[in-house]
Amino acid sequence: MLVDSHCHLDFPDFAEELDAVVERARAAGVGRMVTICTYLTRFERVLAVAERFPDVYCSLGVHPHQAQEEIAGVSVERLIELAKHPKVIGIGETGLDYYYDMSPRDVQQGCFRLHIRAAMETGLPLIVHTRDADDDIMRIVREEAAGQPVKGLLHCFSSGRQVAEDAIDFGFSLSLSGIVTFKKSDDLRAIVRDVPLDRILVETDAPYLAPMPYRGKRNEPAYVAHTAAAVAAVKGVSAEEMARITTGNFFRLFDRVPQSDPGPD
Repeated sequence: MLVDSHCHLDFPDFAEELDAVVERARAAGVGRMVTICTYLTRFERVLAVAERFPDVYCSLGVHPHQAQEEIAGVSVERLIELAKHPKVIGIGETGLDYYYDMSPRDVQQGCFRLHIRAAMETGLPLIVHTRDADDDIMRIVREEAAGQPVKGLLHCFSSGRQVAEDAIDFGFSLSLSGIVTFKKSDDLRAIVRDVPLDRILVETDAPYLAPMPYRGKRNEPAYVAHTAAAVAAVKGVSAEEMARITTGNFFRLFDRVPQSDPGPD
């Protein structure tokens, strides 16, 4: 079984054929999918997708792009309350994006800190987006943690070696997307070679970042198999072994998700 640990099934890209997209994922061996919240104001829509399918779960959070727009409605208390739903398995995606700077950096950082505190209070994993923010991302996590444990992962990892090492040293995992299959991703693959196998998850970030051979097309959870196969080649293990490893890693990190077969819709 494979797991797509990060996709966006509530996005309009899937509205016309969501049932078919989920069925194709199942046919490709994808046994769990996590649909990710990026606007707290749209959480109910994300949750509705997770409630619709027994093998789909969701997260709760505000993407750094939306921090300025959403921050007024974000509090640790509200995140904790909404996270009580059994289909909510993680806090995020949250983090820092200094590449686009769609929200002021101080607002991004403040919003990120609220999510870290909620993750610590709930015990749910923190799902972190980071782009061009290598100097700040783990520094802020460490400041908020203040020596306490925080579970989490850097999603769609494509940052530098130092932030990868810092995240792993802290206890985080790295989730790899279709970027690892791209021809020009040699630097990323070099980092992945040194990442411990027990810290690797795979994802699509669908509808974005379709792996080879689908690059340029709309991504979907079924394609996570191509990413897992590419990671397997980098690590020198079989695709079957990589599926087993990454799925086990997912269940250890997202321990609210039952490992038993969820059954039919």
